[in-house]
Amino acid sequence: MQSLNRTPSTHPTYSPEAEFEENVESVFNLDAAPKFDLGSYDQSDFERGRSGWFILLWWLVQAIVFPLTLHSMSGVRARVLRLFGAKIGRHVIIRPTARFTYPWKVEIGDYSWIGDDVVLYSLDRIYIGHHAVISQKSYLCTGSHDFQTRSFDLKTGIIRIGNGVWIAADCFVGPGVVIGANSIVGTRSTVLKSLPSEQVCWGNPCRAKRDRNADFDRN
Repeated sequence: MQSLNRTPSTHPTYSPEAEFEENVESVFNLDAAPKFDLGSYDQSDFERGRSGWFILLWWLVQAIVFPLTLHSMSGVRARVLRLFGAKIGRHVIIRPTARFTYPWKVEIGDYSWIGDDVVLYSLDRIYIGHHAVISQKSYLCTGSHDFQTRSFDLKTGIIRIGNGVWIAADCFVGPGVVIGANSIVGTRSTVLKSLPSEQVCWGNPCRAKRDRNADFDRN
C-alpha cells in the first residue's frame, strides 16, 4: 500500500495553558505598583497587655504543657490559663489542642466548652458566656488590618459570645462581633456581623435564619 502524503497543518495546536500564560499580564496585571507599603507598617502603639518575656513564657508553657495533658485534664489547663491571667469559670472544658494567643484577654463563663483546635486569637478581649460551646477548629479572630491605609494598619475589635451559644465546627468569628445569648451558629459559617439572641444562624456570610424557640424542646 502506498502511504498517503499529508501536508503538515499550518494552524498551531490550540493550547489553553499557553493562551492563559500569554494573557496573564494583560488580564491580571501582576506587576502593578502595590498599594501597600509594608515597610511602613508599625504596631508599636499596640498594647499586648504583658511584657515580651511573659508572652514568650506563655507560648512556651502552652506548647509544652497543653499537649502533655490528657484529654480529660481540663482542670489542669484551666489552672494554667488562670495563672497567666485568663478568667475561667467553674467546670470549663478546654481541649489540649485549643490555642490562646493572650490568655489575659480571655474570659470564659461556667460550664462552657472549648473544642479541639479552636483558636482564640485574642489580640483584643474575648468574652464567652456560661454554658457556651465553641466547637472544634473554630477561629475567634479579634485582629484585622485597614486595607485602606498604605501602612496596612492593625485594627482590633472585642468579641462577645452570650450565654448558651453554640458555635459549631470550623466557624470563623471576626473582630467586633457580638453573638446574642442562646443562638446557634451552623458549621463552617463566617460570622462578620453581630447576630441577635435566640436565633439559628448559618452561611457565608452568616445570617439569622429562624427563631430557635420555634423548635426548641424544653423537655
